[in-house]
Amino acid sequence: MQIHTTIASLRAALAGTGRVAFAPTMGNLHDGHISLMRQAHGHGDAVVSSIFVNRLQFGPNEDFDKYPRTFQQDCDRLAQAGVDHLFAPDEKELYPQPQRYVIQPASAHDSILEGAFRPGHFQGVATVVAKLFNIVRPTAALFGKKDYQQLMVIRNMVAELNMGIEIIGCDTVRADDGLALSSRNGYLSEAERAEAPRLSAELRRIVEAVIAGRRDYAALEQSATQALSQHGWKPDYIAIRRQADLQAPEGDAPLVVVAAARLGNTRLIDNMEIAR
Repeated sequence: MQIHTTIASLRAALAGTGRVAFAPTMGNLHDGHISLMRQAHGHGDAVVSSIFVNRLQFGPNEDFDKYPRTFQQDCDRLAQAGVDHLFAPDEKELYPQPQRYVIQPASAHDSILEGAFRPGHFQGVATVVAKLFNIVRPTAALFGKKDYQQLMVIRNMVAELNMGIEIIGCDTVRADDGLALSSRNGYLSEAERAEAPRLSAELRRIVEAVIAGRRDYAALEQSATQALSQHGWKPDYIAIRRQADLQAPEGDAPLVVVAAARLGNTRLIDNMEIAR
């Protein structure tokens, strides 16, 4: 695996390589990330990943400074997964001057759910992803479905800006007890880690209820919220929404249930698509 710290080095290495499959990350990799890398081989002649902790998508009271940096371990895992090129710029390389031009997602996509609790987050995500797409110039890009709203924002950005990149959503990778793999799981205490699978269990109950025919969505959301609260969680939201745009259910549009909740000092997110 070749490691590139400059845009010029990466572009020179990718010249004439054919189709490029790209899976960007912020490092601190887990098996979910590695699953993306392995799937990427089916979508390109060269597989590129990136490690960059993007300051723009962190709020003023969020964990940018303490976000785990495990660069050498990450490199070893990416190499074992067959990644051909790793782009690992510092902030001066990716943001050589203040980023005054930004990508602002549509308000209907940006102001709801995660966007309501993390103002500016998706502007930061969309801006850095657009920059990375312009640098890497992939034919396909892979993102995990665990960050469902992020995936939706990126899909719509690529479509509306005619970027011509195939966006591939990959299924969430879970631990044996159902907890969605996340870099932030490492913040959980032993007791919190034992409690954490309750979030996915509540989502699964909603999915099963909707498949069985229930349409009282607000009652299902409220029941799950209460169940979490009774076990020490602080839910931000549990919501049944349309998969395509995360708006309220309408007609027979495919649905997803999305959730975010704090357990101790750790904020966990998860979702499950509803097949019906």
